[in-house]
Amino acid sequence: MRENTPARHLTLARRLRRDMTDAERLLWSKVRGHRLAGLSFRRQVPMLGYIADFVCHEAMLVIELDGDHHGRDAGLRKDAARDAAFEAAGYRVMRFPNPELYEHLDDIVETIYRAAVDRMPVHPDHQFWQAVSVPDAAARE
Repeated sequence: MRENTPARHLTLARRLRRDMTDAERLLWSKVRGHRLAGLSFRRQVPMLGYIADFVCHEAMLVIELDGDHHGRDAGLRKDAARDAAFEAAGYRVMRFPNPELYEHLDDIVETIYRAAVDRMPVHPDHQFWQAVSVPDAAARE
């Protein structure tokens, strides 16, 4: 997807990676470096004319963290157009409001994990199926 990405999107994505929000930094600490069952997540990824907060290409997942500006009408319209573009390309889009992430981080990480499981190839030799899974939320209580 990178070969058709405008230079301004690449520049903006680099800036967004450098200047992460607290919510992005928190989720990144849980999914970076194959920490979530061996899955490879990228952050601030230019794709399809937009920049996705987090992407797992293997599972065709886009994770968006929504700050205050997403609740306004213009933000909602932009989000809907972005989601439609990602979904048309075969990605599942998952959105989480920042306050929910702060309050329920482990549950959200588990939700992301379960979505990835549902979208991964079922071939038993795939590295995903050989990785250690995330413990259930009930086991943490």
